[in-house]
Amino acid sequence: MRAIVQRVTKANVTVGEEQVCSIGRGLCVLLGISVNDTQRDADYIVRKILNLRLFEDENGKAWSKSVMERDFEVLCVSQFTLQCILKGNKPDFHLAMPAELAQPFYDSILENMRSSYKPECIKDGKFGAYMQVHIQNDGPVTIELTSPAGPTDPKQLTKQEKQQQRKEKTRTKGPSESGRDKGTLRSRQDPNASSGAEGDVSSEREP
Repeated sequence: MRAIVQRVTKANVTVGEEQVCSIGRGLCVLLGISVNDTQRDADYIVRKILNLRLFEDENGKAWSKSVMERDFEVLCVSQFTLQCILKGNKPDFHLAMPAELAQPFYDSILENMRSSYKPECIKDGKFGAYMQVHIQNDGPVTIELTSPAGPTDPKQLTKQEKQQQRKEKTRTKGPSESGRDKGTLRSRQDPNASSGAEGDVSSEREP
């Protein structure tokens, strides 16, 4: 999931000649949902949008307060073109979630924002419509967010799991197997010798 977050002094959305929503100072968010996105991606994006410290505090100190802390508004606009990939110079949107799936998912993201903040402060455009988005960027300040990507291909997942297992084995083993074998040989020759593997806590992972 991708989001372009812009700090604004005002923003509004019109469809045709009709203005469908507007906000004063706050954030305008362009949101692109991919075909692989899950609730975890949505939760990450919502949390980041509402907690980004893009505003000054009461004393004028920059980058100190979030949109929630300043009681400002958020205007969300669904924008599948954020999932664009280029084939030469032609945009391709097959990575974007199909509209019939994206609309209920997008609506659930809005509800998540409203339940996490003030419902009246969360506005949105008109899903699927041809919109004109008027943004007065404040700064300008523009932040790009991308939710953490995880493998969706089972083969890729298996590959990642194997890599992780190898890393964990390396951490817990300490010396290599060949080094351990040599250490075992030394200990047989000298009862007082140690391979260094036992009692080594340096390889333990922090919680």
